[in-house]
Amino acid sequence: MKAKNSSSAVLSETNSTEASSSSTEEAVQRHWQGVVKRRSFLKGLGIAGATLSAGALLATEGHAQDERSKGKLSKGDAALLRFAAAAEIIEADLWQQYNELGGVQGGNPAYIAALSNLDGDMPQYISDNTDDELSHAAFLNAYLISKGEEPVDLLPFRNLPSSKATGAKDVKRLTNLLMLNVDLSWYTRYRSAQNPDFGVKFKGPFTIENQPAIPLNDNDTPPDQTQPVPPATKQEARMQAIANTAGFHFAFIEQGGASLYPTLAFKATDPEVLRILVSIGGVEIDHFGLWHDKAGNAVAQPLAGVTDPETGVTFPDLNAPNSELDQTNLILPEPCEFISKSLPPCSVIRPTLTQNGGAVATIKAFTDDLLFLGQPPAFFTLVNRLAVEADSVRRGF
Repeated sequence: MKAKNSSSAVLSETNSTEASSSSTEEAVQRHWQGVVKRRSFLKGLGIAGATLSAGALLATEGHAQDERSKGKLSKGDAALLRFAAAAEIIEADLWQQYNELGGVQGGNPAYIAALSNLDGDMPQYISDNTDDELSHAAFLNAYLISKGEEPVDLLPFRNLPSSKATGAKDVKRLTNLLMLNVDLSWYTRYRSAQNPDFGVKFKGPFTIENQPAIPLNDNDTPPDQTQPVPPATKQEARMQAIANTAGFHFAFIEQGGASLYPTLAFKATDPEVLRILVSIGGVEIDHFGLWHDKAGNAVAQPLAGVTDPETGVTFPDLNAPNSELDQTNLILPEPCEFISKSLPPCSVIRPTLTQNGGAVATIKAFTDDLLFLGQPPAFFTLVNRLAVEADSVRRGF
């Protein structure tokens, strides 16, 4: 499938519900200014009292931009960025669904309340994560265009149904959140002293299968119900189990990015492409650390023990076994084998070998998650082709 080489196509892909008459560059700038304003970023940094003047900062930045590589991207570097763009478009789509229902301006009060039982700041974190993924998708496609490369266009595959619950927009989606199989092996992996890059296989501490991560409709999950801890009714238990699933799904999605970006970066040739992959990858790692922490609150007292009355999925007390492979507050990566078994253990992101953490592995994990449930064969042909092209890249010198 040939991607549309136009700025309007890029903008409609990264946020199909907004107008797309402006150029991608203008849209990215407008979006970023809105994010900065909402987060009060400049105020938080105390720019007004800084010793270095704004003029000096702008002059330095302008000089740095002048030093940018003016050449075309190599075929390999373009493939790396093209897959990264596809991954970010996919992530942006799923995060928009979470944000509509459970973000700061989310429209489903009961879902927000259930998420807030994991952490009172969950709506803010969801909104911020959504902003980040939208900015990543827009930037990567705009950068590809700036280098004369075709952007990634997944717009034709926005054909999956939305939730029918209050707060969800009635638009077609790229990803499915209505029934998921959430792989929890990351939970055990980061508490273990072993590394999947040495052939170790991990199992999650419990199972989440055929479970929604967002409310399905107002009959099944009323938007105005209370969400006490522990839940007092079947409907409250249903909504809490859905929110708990989302909490673990957040971490599942972002642990993929935490491994993917270092794996892609190893293959980059152009220093600017390396800078892009490392810089965006660092934010993905930040996301994973955040959601790893919040997921544990769903399987610790007083919230532990919730069971979905419809699916039977149970969120056990993972602190009860008194095992380091389960303990909920052990969220920092345990030192593990790295590079060679003859070297001392080291606390690292893992996996980072292509076969375990690369592009093909990412698409397989998303597929097994049921994130693409309902997509036609053409979709899998496209994303798998992008994945194989990225994994096949070898760094040039």
